[in-house]
Amino acid sequence: MVLETSLRSQQFTESVIRDMTRLAATYNAVNLSQGFPDYDPPAAMLQAALRAIQDGKNQYAITWGTKNLREAVARKFKRFYGIEINPETEVTVTCGSTEAMISSLLGIVNPGDEVIVFEPFYENYGPDTILSNAVPYYVSLIPPKRFSSHPDGKSQAHLEKGHSSQSDEHWTFDFGELEKAFNPKTKAVIINTPNNPTGKVFTKKEMEFIAQLCQKWNVIAITDEIYEHITYEGVQHVCMASLPGMRERTITISGLSKTYSATGWRVGWATAPPELTRGIRKVHDFLTVGAPHPFQEAGAVALDLPNSYYEDMALDYLKRRDFLFQVLTEAGFNCSKPFGAYYIMTDFSRVKKPAHIQNDMEFAFWLVKEIGVAGVPGSSFYHIPEQGRTQIRFSFGRKMELLTQAAEKLKKI
Repeated sequence: MVLETSLRSQQFTESVIRDMTRLAATYNAVNLSQGFPDYDPPAAMLQAALRAIQDGKNQYAITWGTKNLREAVARKFKRFYGIEINPETEVTVTCGSTEAMISSLLGIVNPGDEVIVFEPFYENYGPDTILSNAVPYYVSLIPPKRFSSHPDGKSQAHLEKGHSSQSDEHWTFDFGELEKAFNPKTKAVIINTPNNPTGKVFTKKEMEFIAQLCQKWNVIAITDEIYEHITYEGVQHVCMASLPGMRERTITISGLSKTYSATGWRVGWATAPPELTRGIRKVHDFLTVGAPHPFQEAGAVALDLPNSYYEDMALDYLKRRDFLFQVLTEAGFNCSKPFGAYYIMTDFSRVKKPAHIQNDMEFAFWLVKEIGVAGVPGSSFYHIPEQGRTQIRFSFGRKMELLTQAAEKLKKI
């Protein structure tokens, strides 16, 4: 008798991003793959966690989150987006934004529903949709002209799809293609802004167009806004729930991981209208029971940090972005400049490499083993791997010392 895993689990692979982190450790390479900072959270947040542990906050909290953190999430929403959130009925604290996404999908979709996903996408979104017994419908993000290795600036994949326009610097999408994606089967659209892996920040015009389609087709917007405070060069993050008509049909996901350098704490949240929150909370309760209690208490302190914290953080990341962008460009990579988050998508077609390397997986393994720098193969961000075969993503969410080490290693190319 042969024992088999479920058909559901056979439709996707293990995380390529986290696999690259394991390879980096194996070969003692500089890890620019997985998106975790290598520096500590704010001191006030660390001290609050220690106090919570010492004060006995070590058992289960309320399933959907401690009162202090839920109220802090509501205050922060009001402070930055002018939206009144009821912490008792509209906030669910989860084990990171990753769990917030799967709990949201499981809480709202039915088998056969379609979920629109922009690609390239953070690798969890496809599997999350499949695990929810929904059908992912992919809409292409169009790379900027200067990014693609194709002679006229367009990638071959987008030429074949017939896209007619590209921005010089920003990733965009075809409004017509998105409009065609919406239909009576569409239940939700996932928007990750600022975007991982591209660094795209969806514009107000783009968000308003998505909002119009959601209202026309009675679709729920699920926005992953985990990088909401990491934007550059005056580009502004637009919160979907703040747009007219979207407060009552948006699930907004965020967390402590990126903004506060605490990816290992696993504290995230989903804010949504009460009728959607009820479904999310039911799934969350049986999926994980609850997020770590002392870290929730510390998170409540972090969310009340002054505006200067967020401003300084974005400036620090800007310096890292500019440094790594130049390093990669000098090494032969064709780089797409990110205007949000802390990743740089690159095309390695013109990078000097052994003749036997034919795709992104082979290139990434060569880079980590022989050069000593780990990135993420681009194919892991597409549902058709061939679309990312000349791409690799790097994270600059690292100390400058580590980025400098990577720069020295990349000189060997």
